[in-house]
Amino acid sequence: QVQLVESGGGLVQPGGSLRLSCAASGSIFSINAMGWYRQTPGKERELVARITIGGSTGYADSVKGRFTISRDNAKNTVSVYLQMNSLKPEDTAVYYCNARYSDFTNSWGQGTQVTVSS
Repeated sequence: QVQLVESGGGLVQPGGSLRLSCAASGSIFSINAMGWYRQTPGKERELVARITIGGSTGYADSVKGRFTISRDNAKNTVSVYLQMNSLKPEDTAVYYCNARYSDFTNSWGQGTQVTVSS
């Protein structure tokens, strides 16, 4: 079992920046990849960015060049960050941290609200 704890959401003006953090603890050895998803009311949850255990990254087209995912490994925890720059109102959503395991199951964080508005 992996526990995911997110932080860093909030209200920011268009063009601003935010950094989301996700700390994973527990059975982290079974994690193949971690990522960030987002969801708005009435829409499906969508992948924003992912980083594999090997360090490969992938991004949704809508955030390429603006968002950067990174990872920091410690002895018993893994932290994943999402640096979000040049934020747009359409980036407003609840952002969820995700951990994907070798058996293709998933764990999710509790979600953190990001609001981009003037």
